Formats: sequence, C-alpha cells, structure tokens
Amino acid sequence: MTMSTHAARLLHGHPRAHQNGHGPTVNGAAMRNGLSPGLSDGSGDRGSAVDGNRFRSVLGHFATGVVAITAIDPETGEPCGLAANSFTSVSLDPPLVAFCVAHTSTSWPRVRAAATLTVNVLAEHQQPVCAALASRGGDKFADLDWAASPCGNPVIGGTLAWIDCSVEAEYPAGDHVIVVARVHQLDIQGDRGPLVFFRGGYGRFRA
Repeated sequence: MTMSTHAARLLHGHPRAHQNGHGPTVNGAAMRNGLSPGLSDGSGDRGSAVDGNRFRSVLGHFATGVVAITAIDPETGEPCGLAANSFTSVSLDPPLVAFCVAHTSTSWPRVRAAATLTVNVLAEHQQPVCAALASRGGDKFADLDWAASPCGNPVIGGTLAWIDCSVEAEYPAGDHVIVVARVHQLDIQGDRGPLVFFRGGYGRFRA
C-alpha cells in the first residue's frame, strides 16, 4: 500500500510578491486571503458535496507509509491483522499513536478483541505482505514469517519497526473509526527503505 508548503513561505520567498492595498500579489496577480490565483478559501462552498472519486484522487497526492496491524485472536489463538496507510504518532507523554479503520473491516473486530496489538512498519519490499493483510477471508498469515513480540503479537519478518500497544480510545469519523493506542514497547527491526503509498500505487522512498 496509505509523502507541506506554507503560503507565508511562498509569498515572502517569491521575488515579485508585494502588497497592493487589497492583499498580496504574485507576478502581478491579486491574491485574496493569501491564496494563489484560481484557489478559493472555500468560504462559499461549505454546503457543497465533495465527489468521492475527486476526494480520493486529490488526497492520494499525500504520500504515506504503510503498516500492518496484528494481534492474536483471543477466541481462536490464531494470528489476525489488517493493513493501513493512515497511521501517525500522536503524543510523546503519554506515548500514543493512531490509525484509522473502515467500519466495513472484518478483521478489526478480531484485532480489537485482543488485549494488545502490534503495529508493523512495512519495508519497501513488503507489498505482498500488505496485499495479504488487505485481503478478505482465508489465512492471511499462511505465507508470512513472523515471531512473537513482547506482548505476544505477530512481528512480521523484514519489517522496519514494531510497536506494541493497546487501544486507548476510539472515535467514530464518517465511514471510519479513529483508533488511539497507548504504546507499551517498540523497537527497530530493519534498515531498508519504507513501503510508500502514493496516487493509488506502491513505491519506495529515495533520499
């Protein structure tokens, strides 16, 4: 599988940016509220609907890493998991991370039922791992090598890092739920590049 510019930097750093009494201008074009020509501040569009495909296309230009969230199903004792590209650190004190899960996920209820879960940061060569955990049904771990984390959850071989945590809070958000998790233990496991998701495809990071 889910890589900023500041208007102030653009204005102050542009050789032809100046004030014209109505707002900044760039290359002679007036900018309303500091926005470039052709851009709207959205103040008159708050009631309009956003097309889902358009939303996905535009947000797809924000590149993200990919993680595998794993646990041991308390009912069966078998490994379970899912893939996500909406993962972020939240707080240092206390140590918190967050990720988003679709309401339609059939794997999340199994992962959520466990006392702890583990976030695996996938490496650039692990697109097959992502595909396996993003699939529906079947044994997702049939072809995956893994070892138990200190909390007992699957740490997939070859991943860049792992994070043992437990669910702290859940917040419904549209068609997803935002999960905030408290970190208990974590470590680095590899030094390769990350698996990156960008514009609907997978790739690798080049410095």
